[in-house]
Amino acid sequence: MSEFDNNGVLSWDSAIEDDGNGGFVLLPEGDYEFTISGFERGQHNQSAKIPACPKAIVTLSIDSGNGVAEIKENLLLHKSMEWKLTSFFRSLGMKKHGERLIMDWDKVLGAAGRAHVIQREYIGNDGTNKKANNVGYFIDYIPAEKRADLLDDPDDIPF
Repeated sequence: MSEFDNNGVLSWDSAIEDDGNGGFVLLPEGDYEFTISGFERGQHNQSAKIPACPKAIVTLSIDSGNGVAEIKENLLLHKSMEWKLTSFFRSLGMKKHGERLIMDWDKVLGAAGRAHVIQREYIGNDGTNKKANNVGYFIDYIPAEKRADLLDDPDDIPF
């Protein structure tokens, strides 16, 4: 059994090597291609607007050229958030406008899509102002051959 088989908990005599040089990459606002590098099933605790319900926690990895930025996105499995689930699956090319889809979460890990990333400001635990990457919205999937056609005519690019 490796030292990572227990949800990443290390033992007192575990070998360590990660120097933390990856660092946090803050992206400028814009449209980015991403790959789903993580997927977890979780539970949303009741909030003022949404009752307790299942949630998907997806990790989007974006290669920015200055390092890989990772964004965790919670997708609540509730009727009031169906628009966001629909948008997410359209961005991966797994759903088309107007079509009914049974969500196949087994196909999400490793899938690629596009999203508009924004910067969210917040106050950290130490009281300082900080910024984080957030998904503003997901962008509908465009097949590779169609993207190549769009690049031939820059005036036709929809983003």
